[in-house]
Amino acid sequence: MKQNHLKSRKTAANSYSGATSFLFYLVLMLIIGTTLSARDIISLKRISSPIILDGNISETAWEQLTPLPLIMYQPTYGGTPSEESEIRVGYDTHYLYFSGKFYDHDPENIRVNSLYRDRNSGDDTFDILIDTFNDHENALWFWTNPAGVRGDIALSDDGGSRNSNWNTHWEVASRQNEQGWFTEIRIPFSSLGFQEVAEKIVMGLTVRRHIGRNNEQLIFPAIPANWFFTAPSQSQRVSLENIQATTPVYVTPYALGGVGQTAVEKSAGNFGLKDDFAREAGLDLKYNVTPNLTLDMTLNTDFAQVEADNQQVNLTRFSLFFPEKRQFFQERASIFSFHTVSWGSDRLFHSRRIGLENGRAVRILGGARMVGRVGAWDLGMINMQTEKTGGLPSENFGVLRLRRQVFNPYSYAGIMTTSRIGDDGSYNVNYGLDGNFRLNKNHYLTLRWAQTFDDGNSLSSAKDVFDAAAFRMLFYRRGRHGLAYWLSYARSGPDYLPELGFTTRKNFTEFFWWINYAFLMDENSRFRQIDPVQFFGFAALRNEDNSVESAQFEYDTDFTFKSGASIWADVELYYEDLRDSLFFTANSIVPTGSYTYFNAEGGYNMSSGKLLRASVNGGIGAFYDGERYRIGFSPTWNASRHLDISGQYQANLIRMPRDGQNFSAHIVRLRVDSAINTHAAINAFIQYNSLANLLVPNVRFRYNFKEGSDLWIVYDEAFNTDRRREDDLLLPRTLNRTILLKYTYTFQM
Repeated sequence: MKQNHLKSRKTAANSYSGATSFLFYLVLMLIIGTTLSARDIISLKRISSPIILDGNISETAWEQLTPLPLIMYQPTYGGTPSEESEIRVGYDTHYLYFSGKFYDHDPENIRVNSLYRDRNSGDDTFDILIDTFNDHENALWFWTNPAGVRGDIALSDDGGSRNSNWNTHWEVASRQNEQGWFTEIRIPFSSLGFQEVAEKIVMGLTVRRHIGRNNEQLIFPAIPANWFFTAPSQSQRVSLENIQATTPVYVTPYALGGVGQTAVEKSAGNFGLKDDFAREAGLDLKYNVTPNLTLDMTLNTDFAQVEADNQQVNLTRFSLFFPEKRQFFQERASIFSFHTVSWGSDRLFHSRRIGLENGRAVRILGGARMVGRVGAWDLGMINMQTEKTGGLPSENFGVLRLRRQVFNPYSYAGIMTTSRIGDDGSYNVNYGLDGNFRLNKNHYLTLRWAQTFDDGNSLSSAKDVFDAAAFRMLFYRRGRHGLAYWLSYARSGPDYLPELGFTTRKNFTEFFWWINYAFLMDENSRFRQIDPVQFFGFAALRNEDNSVESAQFEYDTDFTFKSGASIWADVELYYEDLRDSLFFTANSIVPTGSYTYFNAEGGYNMSSGKLLRASVNGGIGAFYDGERYRIGFSPTWNASRHLDISGQYQANLIRMPRDGQNFSAHIVRLRVDSAINTHAAINAFIQYNSLANLLVPNVRFRYNFKEGSDLWIVYDEAFNTDRRREDDLLLPRTLNRTILLKYTYTFQM
């Protein structure tokens, strides 16, 4: 007894010593991170005379601005640019201005592959990235092409995450001639948001010229080659003074009319279409409460114009994840990011939980959303109310997110709360605490804790609290070249269930790792980058007995050519322990048991600079106790700037050892974008899913009068491609059909 007691004291002392050493190291790294030097701040020059936005760049104000010094970023870092470029930036009281003179000795091959907004198909582009709040983590990315097409993207996670569904108000004018192409851009400060400190505004700025035909990129500032140019932490800090962002109120009413039809069984074996005539009206309001705080309000919300989700085939044990596409939830959506495991889609908050249930729309009666910054705090708030529908009660959804910089400009700590409360007395409330800390130039530590409270559990003991919680610790090294890695530990209890979030597993502990070493090649090589060593893997253990539920070990290698083409290959080892049978189809069942199997995959992607290009990939190997053969093919043809055609074919052939259980799963997608000009466009998205026996066309016509004012005509249908799959029943050809017309008009007050 005494010996065991002494041994436990010694073990505890060693653990205390180890924990103390780790905390000392953490504090030391945070101090080092705080003292890291940054580029000097450049003062932008104020424009003193008017600029007419016409793409001519002839005003005296432009000549008074010095062009930014550009460096070749790729294909050869620091190489000699093939074309001359002049990029200027200035500002006045209400706007940020950019101009680009992009000379080209071969103007016939300047690429304008699409006139469709937010669609970049290997075009020549002028790109602007602005870290508006100077937080070194988030940025707004604006781009245009020689036809004046606009694209905007919200960046987060130091450029690692992109939200291309985000849009805002800004203007551009471009023209093209025998010398090249020329563009002028005007962005209102009210669309950016900013924070004034000591009568000065500091932002991060990165600009890029992309030459599509040879994948050449010229950038400012001289971001090191081992960083992606989209990293806000590497942008140039610039200062502005005496600016005034107006606080406009944008009021956007909508009117909608149309008909929806749904197949119903009128009598035994006799189906018909039930009509549902739609006549709706609603209202959205956007108000810049302050230059750095935006309020969105909505009444009787409708998202009829949103593009259909991608059809997917689920060959996993878990629910499929679908990203958010609805515009109302896009404004600074990254502030609500709170991932609870190190890979995959698990998160504390997923906005698709609001107004959608099992893929079907639930009426949103109204709500509000506020995002921005108050003092030192980033703020995000959402409150929405849905209508009682079918078996669902009327529900209120609430989210509050706060975070702020700590220790250094590259670190933050924050809190998030979510709530889902039904009028039937049901409730689910969660909170989360998180921090992301820059330890030194490339090393980061992420800590996250989340907790669930609901009407189904009572937290009466420490064990109950732990069982209703999820925890994550991630240590990682950022970098594009050289060594990069992620090392992670995560745990989720049996009662952790955020009903306003997204989860896959329950009651598990996960170990995750990713290690990569990449080489940046010199100008004599055909390759721009080679990643010969990439190891990825995870192990998920059941908490009740520490048995391995799932594990994966993977080795990858990637080669990227200077043209932008790439080739890759990997080998994978899987382990799955099934305590319940797994069903892929009604006739294909994987029995309970443990399975270990191998896969090999590879693929080739052509350069995006080619007008006709494709990506091809495939794999072969085992699949549980059977075999899997996979092929994917994705062609794209930029027929002209008015017509863009792309497709995708995915095939999975599953061969099982049991009679009658073989099956195949095919996904076919065809997308046709036809733009008459930058205002009028037709988008057709047609999908076929063989496993679900569905053919789903989604056709949308949009006429954009101005930002926020649109006419939409939308056609959706779901066809049943196998009407006789049930022996005694002839299923309907059409499962559902919708034809809608929606008109929105934005008033600025």
